[in-house]
Amino acid sequence: MSARRTLATAHRIMLQLRHDPRSIALMVLVPCIIMGLIAWMFQDNPMVIDRFGPILVAIFPAFVMFLITSVTTLRERTSGTLERLMSSPVGKADFLFGYALAFAAMAAVQAIVLTAWARWVCGMDVRGSLAAMMGVAVLDAVLGSSLGLAASSFARTEFQAVQMLPLMIVPQLVVCGLVMPRNQMPRVLELFSDVVPFTYAVEAAGDIAGGQPASDALPDVALVLGFTVLAIGLGVLTLRRRTP
Repeated sequence: MSARRTLATAHRIMLQLRHDPRSIALMVLVPCIIMGLIAWMFQDNPMVIDRFGPILVAIFPAFVMFLITSVTTLRERTSGTLERLMSSPVGKADFLFGYALAFAAMAAVQAIVLTAWARWVCGMDVRGSLAAMMGVAVLDAVLGSSLGLAASSFARTEFQAVQMLPLMIVPQLVVCGLVMPRNQMPRVLELFSDVVPFTYAVEAAGDIAGGQPASDALPDVALVLGFTVLAIGLGVLTLRRRTP
């Protein structure tokens, strides 16, 4: 793996994204619109946005970045771009870490905009550090990108990449605390929630929004970071040069 080749790959992806306004709109605007609709629906009950806002701030960036990253990465392989790159000194690690770096930059923009929107437009109450909340949202978006990179390694078509969404993301949404508190779930589901990354993403955001010191969220943040590195490593090991 070479830092120069990784940065060159990231720069190429950023240039491609700059000329794709629809993807940028999906990453940045759509989560804000959905958050705004929820706040509008429950404008007479602000406790709803205070309860679910931090959860949505945690999962929206990961959800959207998973979809964008998995489809875009697979397109590189099916179009033959990846195979041409692999015939050059660029390796699989350079490719995936370059992608991760480029989408991490977009994830930072998306997460910061969404958190600011939720706080100052939708009225979500953040009793802890807003900067720490934004940092958690950025990390969650990077987690979504890394899961998307891993998913794209197993898919053969863009349709299959989209099908990975209900397989890898939706079960996590069900058990992470969005539908009901984890301690009220059946024991088997609670145990399952202990081993999925969205659980710790939601807990970190909820702790900070609830007023706890940012240091209290560090164990959850460390677990999310560990899942992120693991997903990228899995992508490096399973990435194919081309799709048969």
